[in-house]
Amino acid sequence: MEFFNKSKIIKLRSHLDKYLIIDDDHIGKHKLRQSRNGTVRRAQWTIEQLENNPNLIRLKSYDGKYLTATETPFPLSLTAKTVILTELENGLDGKNEWEPIRDGFQVKLRSWCGKYLKGNGGAPPWRNSVTIDDSFGSAKRDSVLWDVEDVIEEKMNELVFERMLSSFTSSDDISFNSDAPSSPMSVFSLGTSPPAKGNFQSQFAVHFSSSRYIARANSHIAITISVNGRKLN
Repeated sequence: MEFFNKSKIIKLRSHLDKYLIIDDDHIGKHKLRQSRNGTVRRAQWTIEQLENNPNLIRLKSYDGKYLTATETPFPLSLTAKTVILTELENGLDGKNEWEPIRDGFQVKLRSWCGKYLKGNGGAPPWRNSVTIDDSFGSAKRDSVLWDVEDVIEEKMNELVFERMLSSFTSSDDISFNSDAPSSPMSVFSLGTSPPAKGNFQSQFAVHFSSSRYIARANSHIAITISVNGRKLN
């Protein structure tokens, strides 16, 4: 449960490096799928811990519906069952409750029937689908593992970076160097007045790189400041 103690909003990334999201083509039908685009709100899940059982959680989507394991067989499978989104209502018998189980630096989510949330690959209808299934066998074991990304921490890292950047200049223009290399490394110049200490020229060259999810971690930001070709940090 320590994966879910520090944050209320998370993203879940499968072994295929794809995020669990609401399918934008089937929002009204409450369908789910995997996507490499984890920046959309449809990839965010709010954690609700059960008061009567602290070992269980619910996962609520951005539109207020809950991740729910069903008894409906998934097409072309003898063991997999369908996962959908439902309203929070009586009569579900715990089908929208999940037990997080730590596995190294990742987590498995066990459903009410003992099957695990699973990100699928391969040909349709398996490609990008999300089901519950058994975890027997090495291939299935990997496919039921999920990385948990803290949305709050990610936003805080971005905010810290913006504040660090804004500390170089208050209201001066920022001009991008057209010869700068493309993402993830960008180079631009800041026109600003000299700092309080030191006789530096007013042109600062700031080199920064931003790369999210390096080695399955949250945002990583490195900043190097140089004046007249000399590094300041």
